[in-house]
Amino acid sequence: MAGINVLDKSIAELIAAGEVVERPSSVIKELVENSIDAGAKVITVEIRNGGITFMRVTDNGAGIEREDVPKAFLRHATSKIAKADDLDSIFTLGFRGEALASISAVAKLELLTKTKAERIGTRYSSSGTDNSVIEDAGCPDGTTIIVRDLFFNTPARMKFLKKDVTEGNAVAGIIDKLVLSNPDISFRLIRDGKEVLHSPGDNKLSSAIYSVYGKEFTENMIPVDYSYNNVKVRGCVCVPAAARPNRSMQNFFINSRYVRSRTAGAALDEAYKGSVMAGKFASCVLNIELSFEAVDVNVHPAKLEVRFVNERPIFDAIYHGVKTALAKGDVTKTMAFKKPPVLPYAPAEKAEQIVIKEQPKASLAKSGALTDSAVREVRHRPSVDMPASIPAKIDFILDSPPVPIAEEAPEPRLEVKSAEEKLARIIGEAFDTYIIIEYGKDSLMLIDKHAAHERFLYEKLKAEGTGREAQSLLLPVTVTLDKNEHSSVLSNLSVLREAGFETEDFGSGTVLVRTAPMLLEGTDVAGAIMEIAGYLANFKTDISTEHLDWIYHNVACRAAVKAGNKSSREELVALAKELEENPEIRYCPHGRPVSMLIKRSDIEKQFGRI
Repeated sequence: MAGINVLDKSIAELIAAGEVVERPSSVIKELVENSIDAGAKVITVEIRNGGITFMRVTDNGAGIEREDVPKAFLRHATSKIAKADDLDSIFTLGFRGEALASISAVAKLELLTKTKAERIGTRYSSSGTDNSVIEDAGCPDGTTIIVRDLFFNTPARMKFLKKDVTEGNAVAGIIDKLVLSNPDISFRLIRDGKEVLHSPGDNKLSSAIYSVYGKEFTENMIPVDYSYNNVKVRGCVCVPAAARPNRSMQNFFINSRYVRSRTAGAALDEAYKGSVMAGKFASCVLNIELSFEAVDVNVHPAKLEVRFVNERPIFDAIYHGVKTALAKGDVTKTMAFKKPPVLPYAPAEKAEQIVIKEQPKASLAKSGALTDSAVREVRHRPSVDMPASIPAKIDFILDSPPVPIAEEAPEPRLEVKSAEEKLARIIGEAFDTYIIIEYGKDSLMLIDKHAAHERFLYEKLKAEGTGREAQSLLLPVTVTLDKNEHSSVLSNLSVLREAGFETEDFGSGTVLVRTAPMLLEGTDVAGAIMEIAGYLANFKTDISTEHLDWIYHNVACRAAVKAGNKSSREELVALAKELEENPEIRYCPHGRPVSMLIKRSDIEKQFGRI
């Protein structure tokens, strides 16, 4: 058996450095966080070859006094904490005193610094902790740190680094987070001699978001400013229509420190439930402010994870804050068209025919719609451009005669009570699915009747519960389930009862359903129970309120008027009126839009009128 060796200090430092310095981005993170803690308002980061061969961080912060410079490179030397109790209320980004010592152990490092009170600056250089030099230097107030040849003395680590572009992107990702959490600081990032980011530092979050993600992303953000149980949530969330297929744009900060938090992510998902489609995720930039004693940031080597004394206030503050923001800031989706390409008409002598096939004149005589022959040929010598998407030959078939206007019943109208006193007029229904409304003089509104009705029923169920409106079934319904689903149903009988389903065990993997919500027809009961059982089996650990919410979704979807089924004009009017009276309803429980506006100007652009 080999003996126990006490490692050399230089070897021990190389091992310890691996906990802090994994790649160029971790170096940049530590150095820039030190600049922020030093009170800098302008920070410039420059890298070459992804940061592997060269990194420079320059700031205009407080600087380091000359006598403290050598101490700064000792392990566990820090100005952030002095005693054990200080770890219970950390308010700085850095606090362990490991960064400079770890970096200098695996790279060639040079530091230039000057405080405002000093007449001349200080230069310090080292190469893998050896041959350190300290001398006078002419430099502005603040600190500049240059790191060259990362891992030059640890080739085993060097081979695990990625391509230059990958490492550079990781550095850019770190800077993005720091920009979003510090809108009052102006950041510059220079990659291989090219400036790729420059934030204004005007203390406006919208400016920081614009610098990082661009114009379109910023325009789709809604401000959040909410306080709950001594927890403040500030920042922005996206409109539901701008949700993304992944969580890469979710940014959470605890007291301006970027973190990964399951609690925050779950609260955001819950707040958007019913507003975004399945498989879509909201984007956000949210800073959660709470007392420093309520959070422990010293639980992860890279300080990316935190532990809360009590997670519930954080969850509630984010959930209610985002919900409030969506209620105020989300608006009805507007449909916009891109102008189609146009092609010139063919020469007059080659003009195409538009043939209109109509029913015989006799069958339409009462309506007075036709006086010419049954089939007409229309020739037209165009003088303007024609959209390329229009076919050259169009056949119109009138399946039934038009109803004479004199015999038509008065059209129901919706009185829209708004500042503009618009009048909404129902034109009809498209595809037995979409209600078409002429909304004032400048737009059309399309309403998905199933989505709208489903959301109305869902909100009613949430407010009143289905249990109050449960009806006894004339004949109890037996539903056969697999063993996993059967067990899950029996474990949630109280939830089902609250939702209106009086259910009991019938043995051999079967349950007996005695009551069901009045909204459901008898034929839907077995199908509803099967879907509910499948859901409960897959999400056993969810809390009962989330189970109940999903059941409300299911019942509302089954009870709502179906797309593709014909509806009476009175039903269409009733749905449109209810939507007008509840403007906060914009999405069905599954996250699909309920209504959509089409601007008259967009339509007229398609026809070349404007």
